[in-house]
Amino acid sequence: MSIRLLIADDHPLIRAGLPIMLEGSGIEIVGVLGSAEATEAQYADIKPDVILMDVRMPDDDGLLALDKIRAQSPDTKVVMFSAWDNMTFVARAVALGALDYVLKSCAREDLIMAIKNAAAGVDEPVGKEYKRIQMLMSRIKRMEPVDGTRLSPRELQVATNIALGLSNREIGFSMGISVETVKEHVQNVLRKIPATDRTAAAVWVIKQGLMDI
Repeated sequence: MSIRLLIADDHPLIRAGLPIMLEGSGIEIVGVLGSAEATEAQYADIKPDVILMDVRMPDDDGLLALDKIRAQSPDTKVVMFSAWDNMTFVARAVALGALDYVLKSCAREDLIMAIKNAAAGVDEPVGKEYKRIQMLMSRIKRMEPVDGTRLSPRELQVATNIALGLSNREIGFSMGISVETVKEHVQNVLRKIPATDRTAAAVWVIKQGLMDI
């Protein structure tokens, strides 16, 4: 049985080329949309097994669309597809529940594998940066307080997620806590470390070596 794929990308060449690239792969293109707004509005009617979503689209951020879609349908399987090899974008994708983050420069076989793994619910991401961030996020959940600071393990997790560029909502989603609780932790972090804003907190985390994986 073929995998039903919905493509969401604002680039005409990508929309025209992907169906050709995926011929004979066992993946059936059931929709090709050019905007995040259209994807948010139509994915439920199209009922794809997997959505292949561009990160940057003019009408809406693909990551914001990912957030909205998974808020409405948590079981929806999404693979982010991007020209941007950007740690913050990848971290946001991981936090919001994307199953992979594949670069547009990837090999045909890697893209097919990412889509098939997502459809099967197999936790074997193809994207190298996705794997690195996934490993880091897993480590964040097990962190102990850093010597010389008074941060609790939860506060340390929040600080490291700040360094990844996650918003309060995304941090809450990845940690399973409310936005209000995240805000409290952020305030505590900024009070306890030598930082007055999120940027300074991110610099502090990096200088502590917490981003090394």
